[in-house]
Amino acid sequence: MQEGSFIWSHLEKQHRAVEKWIDWLWLIVLLFAAVVLFSINLGGLPLRDWDEGTVAQVAREIWRAPAGSMRWLYPTLGGEPYYHKPPLMHWLIAWAYSLGGVNEWTTRLPGAIITATSVPLLYCIGREIFHQRWAAVYSALIYLTMLPIVRHGRLAMFDGTVVSLLMVMMLCVLRSRRDLRYCLGIGISFGLICLTKGMVGILLGAIVAVFLFWDTPRLLTSYYLWIGIFIGSLPVVAWNFAQLLHYGYSFAQTNSVDQPFNQMGKAANGRSEAPWYYVIELLKWTWPWLVFLPQTVRLTWENRSLSWAKLIIVWTGVYLLLISLISIKLPWYIIPIYPSLALGFGFQLAETENLRLFSSYPRAWVTSFAILAVAASAGSIYFSWGSAGKTDLQMIFAALALTMTLAAILAERGDGQFLKILIWGSYISLLLLMKSNYWVWELGEAYPVKPVATMIARANPTVRQIYTSFPYSRPSLDFYSDRTITPASHGELQYYWQNGQPYLLLNASALSNLKLKSIKIVDQAEGWQLITKDSNRL
Repeated sequence: MQEGSFIWSHLEKQHRAVEKWIDWLWLIVLLFAAVVLFSINLGGLPLRDWDEGTVAQVAREIWRAPAGSMRWLYPTLGGEPYYHKPPLMHWLIAWAYSLGGVNEWTTRLPGAIITATSVPLLYCIGREIFHQRWAAVYSALIYLTMLPIVRHGRLAMFDGTVVSLLMVMMLCVLRSRRDLRYCLGIGISFGLICLTKGMVGILLGAIVAVFLFWDTPRLLTSYYLWIGIFIGSLPVVAWNFAQLLHYGYSFAQTNSVDQPFNQMGKAANGRSEAPWYYVIELLKWTWPWLVFLPQTVRLTWENRSLSWAKLIIVWTGVYLLLISLISIKLPWYIIPIYPSLALGFGFQLAETENLRLFSSYPRAWVTSFAILAVAASAGSIYFSWGSAGKTDLQMIFAALALTMTLAAILAERGDGQFLKILIWGSYISLLLLMKSNYWVWELGEAYPVKPVATMIARANPTVRQIYTSFPYSRPSLDFYSDRTITPASHGELQYYWQNGQPYLLLNASALSNLKLKSIKIVDQAEGWQLITKDSNRL
């Protein structure tokens, strides 16, 4: 009896060692694939407006600040106090500037690397909640090939970092059910989320609270959990208290519960959206994985008594409800929901492979892949008619069309290799997109900032503030020109001209309509002219 027990124990230890070795191998493969996808051509395009331009400028001012200035604690934007966002990402980017200089690559690198780590983190979460490894593998690979995750994770924004920290928090939540020491990780990751994007931490913390209430309510009364939250919240409370002492009422008013959302939303688009806005966003950007949504919803609901289904239902449902209630909506607010969708899709596909009772896959899958193949082929043909500058888009759509065509053929034949083709083809298509000059397509919404900023820097005006006829502020232009470019109305521009020696950035139409006198054209680029008064003609 003792000998048999010894043999069983020995075999069990060997099995566990092999399991750990395989897990580590998958973690390395997933991390490598993610780093390649998230870092290729990272500095090839200019920073885009809003988040990227603002974050880069704040980080640069922290990096430039003399020692002892406390700029790291009290950041500025254009010399003015900036306390709208906590400083964690600005610190990381400022540190990157100190190592590699100020450029697009160092601006985007910290967020891209942190977001890349979320791919193996999702695999770890899958291994915690699923009994079979392939469900975790498929979940991580599906998540890796989701366009919104890759694109926004590469930008110098907060959302990729927030998603990664959310996954750390979720992993600690799952592991704390058998080891209460992981409650410390829950609190620390919660605090880091709050130091990254402020009140968003409360929304994501609500997901954890609802999941624990449904799945493991005993943890909600555990003093380990509350000690962990207390420890993690200390830096957040300290930072907010320091800002409140330094700035007073203005800081408290700016950082109210809904202000961070409303302020950025109004700056970006100036209007609220319908409650179903994020549902439409999911329908637009989750292809081709949205093909599996109906079966995934049904399977998840049928297993709602199990922990994995509870996690997916709460993660998706609670967060989608909360962000849908916010009046001002922006596309990147939906990013934290994609990991939960990937978990659902991964488990559903793993179950489909294990329970094959039919000769072919559902007709809806085959039809959807065929439609996507036709659409991608049309896109490839359309861009082949353009100039040579559209060659990259032609190749991207061609790769996507080939992927969907092969997936449709294999799915029709009942060949399980269609999923491998779908994952690999999606990865290659995304790699081609990120290597091209089209992955930041918002750059085409207005005039290119770098030539205009280079012109302003070359002119080197004596003033730090320049007024422009462009209708809205462009933080990326402020960053590249190292000036504050302030939009002004027709009447304001005339007032500034008549009551000082201003520098104005005008296009031809505005210059003609203003009918200014004694003009001196300092320089021009991309249809924009930098002008000031000619003292010799006054």
